[in-house]
Amino acid sequence: MDLTVLFKISYGLYIISSFKDDKYNGQIANTVFQVTSEPPRVAVCINKNNLTHEFIESSKIFTVSILSKETPMTLIGQFGFKSGRDIDKYQGVNYYIGQSKAPIVKDFTIGFIELKVINEMDAGSHTIFLGEVIDSGKFNDDEPLTYAYYHEVKKGKSPKNAPTYIKENG
Repeated sequence: MDLTVLFKISYGLYIISSFKDDKYNGQIANTVFQVTSEPPRVAVCINKNNLTHEFIESSKIFTVSILSKETPMTLIGQFGFKSGRDIDKYQGVNYYIGQSKAPIVKDFTIGFIELKVINEMDAGSHTIFLGEVIDSGKFNDDEPLTYAYYHEVKKGKSPKNAPTYIKENG
């Protein structure tokens, strides 16, 4: 079985952010999808072991910062391969607090969506959070970073907590 064919499913790369008490956390995610247009609803899939999961569970809020094709691997690494339990992921990052009280990343992003969780589904190692859009906006018309571009051009890998992680043989 060649599970790398799953890399051909069209995804983008996003920074998903949330808060708990007076702390912020965020992570890279590729499983973000629009579910309905009326009312506008978007879902995200987050690993239960991630701090972002804990923050979304607590606040019932998440934001999606849509990454541009120009996003450097350093920013992806900061949000995708490090834990918010060990570092402040927003240090040195241009962001602001949206009306949901959650961070919205402005560096290398083309727009954002703020959401209030209205439902969730247990998906084994992950939870699918369904959110209703409470605000959104576009910063520019740059091209979004796709998962295929991340793998093929940037030579990026999937962290072990990603829903698309495939253990390499050898």
